[in-house]
Amino acid sequence: MPSSHSATVTALAVAIGLQEGFGGSHFAIALVMYDATGVRLHAGRQAEVLNQIVYELPAEHPLAESRPLRELLGHTPPQVVAGGMLGSATAVTGYLFFRIATS
Repeated sequence: MPSSHSATVTALAVAIGLQEGFGGSHFAIALVMYDATGVRLHAGRQAEVLNQIVYELPAEHPLAESRPLRELLGHTPPQVVAGGMLGSATAVTGYLFFRIATS
């Protein structure tokens, strides 16, 4: 907590928006955080269920000794929001420092 992926992507998107404008295609391309909460979070939940199924297999089953899948793949919505806020604050702070330094 927070999501470093969301913080980085948001910082990049806000920095591009401040530099190039928020209506441009560069900003739209940079503003993609779906992977953090959608696909990866649900893949982690599926891994949890699959690990439970393998755990309940009889000892003689060929998959009974398989290595468990990683369950912590994605982020919860609060982690993504916190990362987005951190990234936005970082980008705005960097932009303001740059503006002050070049004035």
